[in-house]
Amino acid sequence: MRLVILLFIFPFFSFGQDFFTIKDSLKGSLTPERIWWDVMKYSLDITPDISNRKIKGCNQIDFKVINESGKMQIDLLYPMKIDSVIFDNKQLKFERTQNLYYLIFNHTFNKNQIYQVSIYFSGIPHEAELAPWQGGWVWKLDALGRPFVSVACQGLGASAWYPCKDHQSDEPDFGAEITLHTKNDLIGVSNGQLKLMEIDSEGERIMKWEVSQPINNYNIVSYFGYYKKWSEVYSGEKGDLKCEFWVLDYELAKAKKQFIQATEMLACFEHWFGPYPFYEDGFKIVQAPFLGMEHQSAIAYGNGFENGYKGKDLSESGWGLKWDFILVHESGHEWFGNNITSKDIADMWIHEAFTNYSEVLFTECKFGKKAGEEYAVGLRHNIKNDKPIIGKYDVHNEGSGDMYYKGSNMIHIIRQLMQDDEKFRLMLRALNTEFRHQTVTSKQVEDFMISYSGLKLDLIFDQYLRTVEIPVFQYKIKNKKLYYRWTNCIPNFDMSVCLFNGYWLNPSTTWKVIDDINLLNQLNDNSDGIVEVDPNFFVYSRKYKLEIGN
Repeated sequence: MRLVILLFIFPFFSFGQDFFTIKDSLKGSLTPERIWWDVMKYSLDITPDISNRKIKGCNQIDFKVINESGKMQIDLLYPMKIDSVIFDNKQLKFERTQNLYYLIFNHTFNKNQIYQVSIYFSGIPHEAELAPWQGGWVWKLDALGRPFVSVACQGLGASAWYPCKDHQSDEPDFGAEITLHTKNDLIGVSNGQLKLMEIDSEGERIMKWEVSQPINNYNIVSYFGYYKKWSEVYSGEKGDLKCEFWVLDYELAKAKKQFIQATEMLACFEHWFGPYPFYEDGFKIVQAPFLGMEHQSAIAYGNGFENGYKGKDLSESGWGLKWDFILVHESGHEWFGNNITSKDIADMWIHEAFTNYSEVLFTECKFGKKAGEEYAVGLRHNIKNDKPIIGKYDVHNEGSGDMYYKGSNMIHIIRQLMQDDEKFRLMLRALNTEFRHQTVTSKQVEDFMISYSGLKLDLIFDQYLRTVEIPVFQYKIKNKKLYYRWTNCIPNFDMSVCLFNGYWLNPSTTWKVIDDINLLNQLNDNSDGIVEVDPNFFVYSRKYKLEIGN
């Protein structure tokens, strides 16, 4: 009731220069109508009307009662609509408020018991303007003029096309079933394993897919196309992993040549991150009518079967043209984003920073450590430093796109500070074990890395995730002494740093001094006393031009 009153009194509230509405709060926060129930399973049944760009279907939700409540918040974006709701074999009343519905139960629930509600829906789902960045349904034709349709809704939210609890913190514990209905030779592909394919008496093709592991809402996907597939078996850390590749029929030869990289990628990522997190549901690449998305166990691929990012190297180092960006990056999300998921999209760096760093590691796996380092350093030209990487909590707000490249370089710094690549590798594997199939906060990940590394990383996280300033290693050589400190940083910042010659220093925000004659001789031999920091540290190095003490 208080929330409804606020809607009229305060139409928006602000944090800094950002403005958020009650609508944002309803979408981004755990409201009382959300927290009393826990999603156990989604069972989706979808029939597209491709010629009219409509869909209809049913979402049967299995939910466990945590606390008693009379209303259930179900999210569904306009112009999609709920047609009817069935609970306990009876029609259930519901009411709509903006982009959500409240289901009104006149029922006494038992705590910890699982119940089932079926929600029938239909309409014209939000159409993507530029998938996957501006998401929604994508209605396209393939090169032969046949339907080629899918959906990408990260950020926008799964409620753009089906009714659900559209909050990252609650994944269906027992997975999902997705049943797709098509006509003629059109194939419907979704997440997980294909459990049923049949053609009914009216010639309708029915394909039922099953996901046995927890899955995030935005990862549930429908693909419709004239697909052909082939299968391979990857012998991985947990045994044989079933790999499937679904591509348009006329792309088969090209795809088989390009996707040789898939098993190389799986071997590299299992080495660094631990076993592929979804052996039970298989690994699948599906050609999509957009560039790519990390749909769990059904990775969307639309990179034209060429290396790089649409034929370009995002690092400008040359190494990014030697492998397929979409294949590698989107698959890396199976570990970071799909296995480990942020509870709030404000912490999406957990998805994107680690996955961006997976590109560095794949480059290293194929071409050596120096190549990986050059790729990591090269990515920095994409960093904008426009706003903090971590967004605002509880209002469905992502932080800066720097979560990719700047976040990746922060992880690269932490690797340097650990000075032990094997311990760093084991930490990444331990992360995936500790938080397997869980939703987490930034603090949980930060605390885990601090504990595992044994390093004081809290100020590093604060500096790179929560500010836009890049630390400056400031120095001056005077009277045969090197003076140095950190500037352009948070108070008390004290990160260690390695110089170009392998010499380690421990700067703080106050001046320190060293008179090591060997170091000073090396600095003087290196272009007239210019102090260069190891380029693996994403910091700036600048000579102090005023007198010490000014």
